[in-house]
Amino acid sequence: MTLVAFLRHLLFCLGLAGVSALVVRATIDARVMDHPSARKAHTRPTPKGGGIGVVVAFMLGMAVLYGFADFSRLADPYFRGVILAAFAIALVSFLDDLRDWPFSVKLAAQLLAALAAIFSGLYVTDINLPYWGPVSLGWVGAAATLVWILFATNAMNFIDGLNGLAAGTTLVAAAFLAYIAQAQSGWFVYFAAMVLAAGLVGFLPFNFPRARIFMGDVGSQFCGFVLAMLGVAAARFQAVEMSLLLVPMLIHGVLFDVAFTLVRRLFNGNRLTQAHRSHLYQIAHRSGMKAEWIAVLHWAFAAFGGGVAILFTGAPTAIKPVLPLLLVIPQVVWLVYVVARARRTDIGPW
Repeated sequence: MTLVAFLRHLLFCLGLAGVSALVVRATIDARVMDHPSARKAHTRPTPKGGGIGVVVAFMLGMAVLYGFADFSRLADPYFRGVILAAFAIALVSFLDDLRDWPFSVKLAAQLLAALAAIFSGLYVTDINLPYWGPVSLGWVGAAATLVWILFATNAMNFIDGLNGLAAGTTLVAAAFLAYIAQAQSGWFVYFAAMVLAAGLVGFLPFNFPRARIFMGDVGSQFCGFVLAMLGVAAARFQAVEMSLLLVPMLIHGVLFDVAFTLVRRLFNGNRLTQAHRSHLYQIAHRSGMKAEWIAVLHWAFAAFGGGVAILFTGAPTAIKPVLPLLLVIPQVVWLVYVVARARRTDIGPW
């Protein structure tokens, strides 16, 4: 890709960021409020649903891609499946922001959207293993794709509890994914990641460091779903062994926090669908750590994952399986630090 082409794409994305900002500004004026409660970090009523700006910018970008950018389009069935599924997630999540539906309703909507994308044909069909080569997954690939989409969508939703945490993490991950995708000539992933990042650039100034509006489920679930789908598309980068690990590496901080919390609550006998404040980032905040520092730390996790992912794409086969293990190190350090803070400050049961 030439520098002129990149600058043209960047200018287009800046325009989308402006559209996102205008929509977010209008959403603030609409005054759909998120009221404080025992499980929330904020202490005063704050507008929510700002993620609609991200959704509008993304859909507008995809419309332009479909109409004018043939070089980066997926085959029509895949493209329609992804876009319709993403729109369905956004619509249901927006209605949930208005009506606070139970988790079962949200999960059912996520399941239907994920199945729509999978039945369009966009799922992991094979995995390119070091020393082994491509291995066909058959129906296992479709089942694994379903689990991945649901987990990533909900993980980003669960992590959206502090100003800028989910939005900033997604922005960093999308920027690195766009860079990796263009290096692999994965033009749909490149363009979609750029457009997602543009929507977040327009939203983030309204949410960090002081929140004039929250992203809401419409933003967090949408971001998680789109990243999950781009991870499935990136799994088809033929030149990169185990390329299905690229997006998980980019959001490893989010995935670790949610996986650890779910496992711990399961072993403690807690009901998994019950609202709580026991994610690692929430424990750190309750123990006195500033919300801004926690958010920036998770951005750093995503940036570290991006650096490792870039090394991963060009690494020789012998060391490729080892690189993802590097991501465990900062998460273990973070876990030990948070546990130590919780015990030192005696924040109560968590």
